[in-house]
Amino acid sequence: MHRRKRNILFILLIACCNGLFAQSSLKGWHLRDLKKDGFYGVSIDEAYQFMQGRKSTPLIVAVIDSGVDTAHEDLKNILWHNTREIPGNGIDDDHNGYIDDVYGWNFLGNKNGRNLKKTSDEKTRVYHRFKSKFAGKAIVEDSLTPGDRYAYDIWKKAAKEMNVSTDEQVELMFVEVTMKALKKHDKVLREEMGVEEYTLQELEKFQPATQAGKQAKLGYLTCCKLMTLEGDEKNTAILSDLDEYVSGKKESMEARDVAPPDYREQVVKDNYYDISDQFYGNNDVMGPNPLHGTHVSGIIAAERNNNTGIDGVADNVKIMMIRAIPDGDEYDKDVALAIKYAVDNGAKVINMSFGKALSPEKQWVDEAIRYAENKDVLIVHAAGNESEDVDQKDNFPNPDLQTFHNHANNFITVGASSDPQIGDGGIIADFSNYGHNNVDIFAPGVKIYSTLPGKSSYGFLRGTSMAAPVVTGIAAMIREYFPELSATQVKYAIQQSAFGCDSTIKIVKPGTKDKVSLTELCQTGGFVNAYRALEIASKLAPEDRKKTPAPVPAAPKPVMLRNNKLN
Repeated sequence: MHRRKRNILFILLIACCNGLFAQSSLKGWHLRDLKKDGFYGVSIDEAYQFMQGRKSTPLIVAVIDSGVDTAHEDLKNILWHNTREIPGNGIDDDHNGYIDDVYGWNFLGNKNGRNLKKTSDEKTRVYHRFKSKFAGKAIVEDSLTPGDRYAYDIWKKAAKEMNVSTDEQVELMFVEVTMKALKKHDKVLREEMGVEEYTLQELEKFQPATQAGKQAKLGYLTCCKLMTLEGDEKNTAILSDLDEYVSGKKESMEARDVAPPDYREQVVKDNYYDISDQFYGNNDVMGPNPLHGTHVSGIIAAERNNNTGIDGVADNVKIMMIRAIPDGDEYDKDVALAIKYAVDNGAKVINMSFGKALSPEKQWVDEAIRYAENKDVLIVHAAGNESEDVDQKDNFPNPDLQTFHNHANNFITVGASSDPQIGDGGIIADFSNYGHNNVDIFAPGVKIYSTLPGKSSYGFLRGTSMAAPVVTGIAAMIREYFPELSATQVKYAIQQSAFGCDSTIKIVKPGTKDKVSLTELCQTGGFVNAYRALEIASKLAPEDRKKTPAPVPAAPKPVMLRNNKLN
């Protein structure tokens, strides 16, 4: 799944490049202004200066993610509270089917408080789901029912992806060698430093007393530089993530022959193939690994002007956390129900920093997106981190609503941009997916500083997962200050805010050495800008439809939601 916290695979294969600026100078670069500060940021100060004197309306933003640290100093005051629920009384006070959903809901748990942390990828689930039906069989495709034909098509795709390439085997071997070396060095360093946990910054300042310690320090830092890890990365987190990556990769490679455990069945215990079985889970929105969701939430709306930590993009937002994204690929059912929960509980913008290459229950997600569209809710989705052209390669969820044979107008797909002064100097993140037709706009997604789990923890992460919440924050600002505008108009203002880069700066297509124009990589051919978006929004009126894309005629409202008919 492309929301992975570090995207270890491509990080390990990228050479280390020290940017022109120190770590501290890059904190918040994504909020800065090109003309004033020299960074390709979103001009947030200029945006707030433009809105000075205008009142805002409180807005709910839903974050569908891994979980959030509800006690974080920079988030605790901006978290949504369901005022219709009495916390901890074990009663569904608001009669919405979810007991004690104070901060949101967790679709990855059970009523006994257990939580699903890890799951397999979608290709593995699809492959084994239909293996007995199609593997080794002489399939006459023209004789299949529409449902079986769809199942067969996605099974063939999954089966193809289950093949392990030589490159993947070499990559895994490289990671294992790196991990073994790090663990060896870490043992020496912990003994010599007299601590169990340390950051890269602390290690760089440490002066070992022994030759073994000096060698361990050099070896450890060299490995970390090859992985482009940040100065505030802790040894425990680095080694834990590498362990998790290696075990997951090995399990994935072995999965063609042996189906992995059904972790969902062991923990959640819902009837997954029955969408009407929707009142499962629990109210633990933090979950076992809230790093990703905490970082995303901080980008959107970390409390502004409190002289603490960081400033989020939006200033009058309450974050509703919906936990639906495990370590591994998300489930379509959880995503569909998470969207519906967000809409039904008042969210006007939904951030979705996740994605995958297969969507067997796409009709459920399509119906949820259409449900949000009918309720005038904007969805912002990360384009993905595989350096792929999503015009050519599937990336789900997406606004192509196959169930309704049309395109959702309330859906924005965001790629990740960078800055010439960061990393390898590229203006577009080398890992970002792109697509002239299917990516709407780019937003900062490299070296983004935001909240991390822990009362006062902060750090850098990168990914389109970080770019999407930048756009979500801007969308929230527009809806705060111009609540009369529709989701379609908000999308229009964001798209029209796009600005290109200096013509002298070369744009390298992610994953290649080809140099292309920015217009080849996304619809708008540019980067989002908060000031320009708000300026455009200020000139729109509710009845002004000429400046906005014509809405798709409403189809009959679907029953939310229908059961999947795949066998």
